[in-house]
Amino acid sequence: MSLLLLTAAIVLLLVLRVPVAFAFLGPSLAYLLLAGQSLGMSLRLIVNATASFPLLAVPLFVLLGVIANRGGIADMLFDFALAVLGRVRGGLGYVSVGVSLGFSWMSGSAVADAAALGKVQIPAMLRHGYSLRFGVGVTGAASLIAPVMPPSIPAVIFAGLAAVSTGGLFAASVIPALLMAAGLCVVVFFLVRRHPDIVRTDFSMQRVLTTGRRVIAPLGAPVIILGGILTGAFTPTEAAAVGAAYMLVLAFAYRRLRLRDLPGVLSETVFTTAAIMLIVASAALLGNILARERVPQLLTETVFGFTENGTVFMIMTTLLMLVLGTVVDATAVLVLVVPILLPISAGFGVDPIVLGVLMIVSLMIGLLTPPVGTVLYVLSSVARTRVSEVFRGSLPFMAPLLVILALIIAFPDAVLWLPEVLGL
Repeated sequence: MSLLLLTAAIVLLLVLRVPVAFAFLGPSLAYLLLAGQSLGMSLRLIVNATASFPLLAVPLFVLLGVIANRGGIADMLFDFALAVLGRVRGGLGYVSVGVSLGFSWMSGSAVADAAALGKVQIPAMLRHGYSLRFGVGVTGAASLIAPVMPPSIPAVIFAGLAAVSTGGLFAASVIPALLMAAGLCVVVFFLVRRHPDIVRTDFSMQRVLTTGRRVIAPLGAPVIILGGILTGAFTPTEAAAVGAAYMLVLAFAYRRLRLRDLPGVLSETVFTTAAIMLIVASAALLGNILARERVPQLLTETVFGFTENGTVFMIMTTLLMLVLGTVVDATAVLVLVVPILLPISAGFGVDPIVLGVLMIVSLMIGLLTPPVGTVLYVLSSVARTRVSEVFRGSLPFMAPLLVILALIIAFPDAVLWLPEVLGL
């Protein structure tokens, strides 16, 4: 009964739009007080949940993304992609996907991607005759590549929780992220065929060369980060620090960032990191309560009683993540669910890296789904339109994302191909 009341209180707070961290933290502390548990031990648990070396990479990757955003890297990528693809029918749709793919190697956050690129891409699409619904839809869907493609903040969190190689999880995420980009381009191809009157830009080799020279140095950041991790030269935390320092030097060199801008950069990094870590801490406390109530064991018995097929388990996991992702922040879901699903997946012979990729891709779809849908609200603010309009624009682009989930379930070994090739 106490567990039911705890669940009801959390659901009520989430419905009332209370921030996820406090929706978890308040009822959990009340539960512990009523159960006569020590709050001092709860505080120790909260501190230990965030005092993790792998999680130290999170603020550094956040800093990298903030510098890349404020340093105008997204604008440079957009100008280059437009110079290359502007002549193609529906070129701005492909540009949106391509720029998101390029920026994802640096940002690791769908919200940062949507905010940075939406301000540039959506007005450009409107000027060239694209509908607002198409503009917000492709921008929102393309932004989901960022949390999947390394360096991915959700991947860092999952790797820390599941005690798997961050480099291995990064490598496993590359192919699904590339498939996401390819799938979105297919949708763009079919949608733009209905609008032959869309304005195109003239191709200029001089413009391609000029804009291309500007993006060479920024594209060195993912080479340094991933190259360092995959070759073993850096740990993910060290790679994040080196990447952030490299991006900071570039931002100063391009004169897109000045010393007076640093307090703002650091403040944004601190606030974003604090929000993530507060969710991690509160979800860890709730997870400890669920463990005391033997919820993982009961769920394990239920799942094994329902099926003995690993594929069915992955389908059930995907459906669970799709539902939870619509109402709860992805970080909170990972902290809560990974300790429960990991031993169950081992019983079904599902590789933890495959489980991680499947969970992350599933949860990212929730960023475009009400009522939480953070990306929906960001693009609604950027485009000055209703959230419902952004959601309708995103719906056609959901299809390839769901297809990719089906492919991961059907061919899990394909996810492990690159980590095995790289020996991770």
